[in-house]
Amino acid sequence: MAMTLKKQLADHEGLQHILDALAANIAADNLDFANLAMIGILQHGAPIASYLAQQVGAAHRVQIPVSHLDITLYRDDMIESPEEPYSRQTEIPFPIKNREIILVDDVLFTGRTVRAALANLLAFGRPRLIKLAVAVDRGHRELPIRADYTGLKVDTTRNQGVRVRLGVNDTEKGIFLYEQD
Repeated sequence: MAMTLKKQLADHEGLQHILDALAANIAADNLDFANLAMIGILQHGAPIASYLAQQVGAAHRVQIPVSHLDITLYRDDMIESPEEPYSRQTEIPFPIKNREIILVDDVLFTGRTVRAALANLLAFGRPRLIKLAVAVDRGHRELPIRADYTGLKVDTTRNQGVRVRLGVNDTEKGIFLYEQD
């Protein structure tokens, strides 16, 4: 399915402001920052988690560990194929037992990605708590999942898509709304 750019929701500066506000909201929360870790959902949640950990850690003068999750094998929408799905290995280089975790993704839509991430994360142990931070919440939930920290809420239709471009492999940083052709 082809997607056509409909409009830019935030430019580079706007995206920076959204991520800084997200970090400030996390930093203002009543968390045990010495026991906090950020875990980003691959692909686009991982660099956001790194940025948030850096900003929140600086605000509280602690180093917040960061890791990432590959949810490929935990998805409930995988198409059955004779080929093995490509999966990056999830490595969490710190214990998560009794730790406060902030799970980070770029866009919250149906909730299925977060459900898969929770299944993967809980295979590593039992954190004290898990909170969800997303850069964009576009609605249309299919599961009872909500973000604890949201950078931007966007009203969309189901045939639209939202993409957060962070500049890593993207030509332009910002938040973009796409329409299905």
